[in-house]
Formats: sequence, C-alpha cells, structure tokens
Amino acid sequence: MSVPLRGHQRIDRRSLALHSAIAGKLRDNPALLAIALENIERWSLAEGRSQPYWDAWRVILSRPLPEILDLLVEESERMTALRQATPFAGVLEPAERWAIYERFAQGQAANP
Repeated sequence: MSVPLRGHQRIDRRSLALHSAIAGKLRDNPALLAIALENIERWSLAEGRSQPYWDAWRVILSRPLPEILDLLVEESERMTALRQATPFAGVLEPAERWAIYERFAQGQAANP
C-alpha cells in the first residue's frame, strides 16, 4: 500500500499529471501551442512577478515539439517550479482537468 501524498508533493505530482495530459494533447494537435503563446503574451502585459516564468516558457515554447513535450513532464526542480506558473490554461477541457483533480483528491494518484 502506498503512502498518500501530502502538501506540496501532492500538488507537484498533480501538476505533473496535468502536464502529462497536456503533452498528450499537444502531441496529437501541435496547434494547441498557440493557446500557451497567446496566454504568455496577454499575461506579460501585466508585467507582474510571474514575468520571469513567462520569459522562461517563451524560450521553451520556441523549441522543437519533441523537446517541449519532454520538458513538460521533466521531473527537475526547474520544471516543477515552472509548472506552477503554467501558460497552458485552456488546453485541457474542464472535464479532463477535473478528472485529474479527482484522482488526486481521492489519493489514488501516487504517480501521474
């Protein structure tokens, strides 16, 4: 029996699961990258504290698709931090997003 994830560990694993689902959708439909790029452009107009994240995502999204997909699910400290300020809002349908949230709410998702 696995130990339930708690706190930031659970949030980070849930974010990884969300980004894994996003990567799957981008693999099937690379045109969805436009959503993330539009979000970055719109959010950058506010010039808030998240600007360094938007700048980092802009660089990532300029890479070839296979590299972007790998980075979305990379389990590094840097990518864990960047996933906290994701530009991919709107890529997943609400039902897709809530299914992942539900898995983690029930403590069933030790791995994405």
